Amino acid sequence: MSLTLKQVRYFLAAAETGQISHAAMEMNISQSAVTAAIQQLEAQLGVTLLERTTTGVRPTIEGARFLNHARNITAAVEDAVRSPLGESGGVTGTLRVATTYTVAGYFMSRHYTRFRRAYPDITIEMMELPRGEIEKGIVNGWIDIAVMLVSNLANHAEIDHEPLFRSHRRLWLPADHRLLGADRVTLAEVAAEPYVMLTVDEARVTAGRYWDKAGLEPNVVFATSSVEAVRSLVAAGMGVTILSDMVYRPWSLEGQRIELRTLNDEVPSMDVGLAWSNARPLSPATGVFRAFMSVALGGGG
Repeated sequence: MSLTLKQVRYFLAAAETGQISHAAMEMNISQSAVTAAIQQLEAQLGVTLLERTTTGVRPTIEGARFLNHARNITAAVEDAVRSPLGESGGVTGTLRVATTYTVAGYFMSRHYTRFRRAYPDITIEMMELPRGEIEKGIVNGWIDIAVMLVSNLANHAEIDHEPLFRSHRRLWLPADHRLLGADRVTLAEVAAEPYVMLTVDEARVTAGRYWDKAGLEPNVVFATSSVEAVRSLVAAGMGVTILSDMVYRPWSLEGQRIELRTLNDEVPSMDVGLAWSNARPLSPATGVFRAFMSVALGGGG
């Protein structure tokens, strides 16, 4: 039996919120990813942990028993993150951390808060910058470490990186779209639909790579740097889009539903990770931060 920390966390989030959708929002992933992880956990344990109700989900008797174990597991990980990573050396200092727009908005806030609580003697200077500026800052030494989309990293010669997790890209559709009848959709089918293009964090450039590889071109009816604008436009039926699970939410700001479908073609994931200069050793504070993030994400990758 090989339970993963990710499975335990997803189960815990669903059990405590009572909603798969709420758990997905809390964990910054898709509902299907939460459901799949819980189903895998149930298969490994040989019991049903959650039962569906008219208002959401609730733990079964076995689920309630496992809930205590899940809380103990996550508490043990939190303890591992807090100690001995920093306390053994009494690490102090200032840490300059850069992040890109998408990572700052959809990933970094909760980890920043936890790190500050765990290591109050380390001062973090957070900054949001474009990927190119972050790479320059890492090489020049005025950025200690970055939490960024390492799948977009260009300067591999001077910058080392460590993936923390991979967020798959899927097709977003309005609730009444005809392609919802298919389990998987091809890029050729998507190309025939009006398309809403996200441009922030080089999203348009990244999309261009897999569209070009397929020999296709999306029918872009609107391009925007706002993820929320994309969400609202897709939900309202203006078009479809392909974005990562990290930024997915099942509802637009107007309360309209957004559905997901897996693509049959090969589309690269959006990888979030750490990046730092390979020309200088990590400072003690930077080393603690790197270890914290790796442990917090279940060991990296």
